[in-house]
Amino acid sequence: MKLFKKPAGQVLATAIICLAMVGLPWIFQAYPFQKQSTGQPAHELTETPAPGEMVYTATPAADLPDYSARKIQALGIPRLADMHTTIPDRPAFEVIEYTVEKGDSIFEIAEKFGLKPSTILWGNLTRLGDNPHMIYPDQKLNILPVNGVLYEWHEGDGLNGVAKVLGVTVEDIINFPGNHLDANTVGNLANPNIKPGTQIIVPGGYRNFITWSAPTISRFNPGAARLYGPGACEKPSDGAVGIGSFVFPTVNHWLSGFDYAPEANHAAVDFGGALGNAIYAADNGVIVYAGWNDHGYGNVTVIDHGNGYQTLYAHQDVIKVGCGQSVYQGDLIGLLGSTGRSSGPHLNFEISYNSARVNPYSVLAIEQR
Repeated sequence: MKLFKKPAGQVLATAIICLAMVGLPWIFQAYPFQKQSTGQPAHELTETPAPGEMVYTATPAADLPDYSARKIQALGIPRLADMHTTIPDRPAFEVIEYTVEKGDSIFEIAEKFGLKPSTILWGNLTRLGDNPHMIYPDQKLNILPVNGVLYEWHEGDGLNGVAKVLGVTVEDIINFPGNHLDANTVGNLANPNIKPGTQIIVPGGYRNFITWSAPTISRFNPGAARLYGPGACEKPSDGAVGIGSFVFPTVNHWLSGFDYAPEANHAAVDFGGALGNAIYAADNGVIVYAGWNDHGYGNVTVIDHGNGYQTLYAHQDVIKVGCGQSVYQGDLIGLLGSTGRSSGPHLNFEISYNSARVNPYSVLAIEQR
């Protein structure tokens, strides 16, 4: 086989080109041919190459931002020194005391503290007696840290029994920080180491309201209303019977103050109005109570409608009817007032049927709030 040899000059030229390709990157690193970037592309090498000669063309410089100290400060997010330390809200565990303001109701007080109205009553049994009408300006009320019941410990009480009655577990009571109880030292659950008179917070607890209302006042036994106060009628009487439908008992049909809220022991609606506005009989019936009420209602009239229904009209300024009198739907029976525990002129209107409270919204054309 015949071998062909390359000329020596061609071999030498090839070697030089290879060395150049290997060495040029190092040369450009050690001896840069460009000035510091000005944000404009660098000039390309424009020398005319010889035929067959490899040519290096410089890559355009990247357009980088100015990272000088002053520019960095301007571009960065400013952070101002704040010498005030913000402490996040912490859960409350203790009972606090609130002073009732003029115009307050248990609904408004409950809303102020993020509680249910029932909790305001259950936290103030000795002060309100479960009667939402018993609040008055400057009165001091307990405000619980959570919804539930404030229970005063008595001699002989047991944690199991108290927890069961109030609808919680023993652990709910012991573990609540505001009670300052320790499962390791509380002792026998049936006779725990809790001093009589201690106020125990029962988170999530509930109980039945104590009823302060008198039994249903029948026209045949009006004397049962003595518990209401001196307005009780003594003699049985017969007379007009209701037709079973009801008209508005006031000139104004808008509500003011308390709404119908059995969960807050207020089974009535409060009609607003001006002092002295007329109050009407909602249906035919016989007056079985007319006079002062000892439970915060002021001047009260109760009508027995003879068909299971009774209506009650409270806080009147003047009562215009008397015991045993027959009245008919729409008759004037009194004038609107603010007697008893009242924050302003209004009529507290209640309906019952066979001793059970009835929502007035169900028998009157009222749009419930």
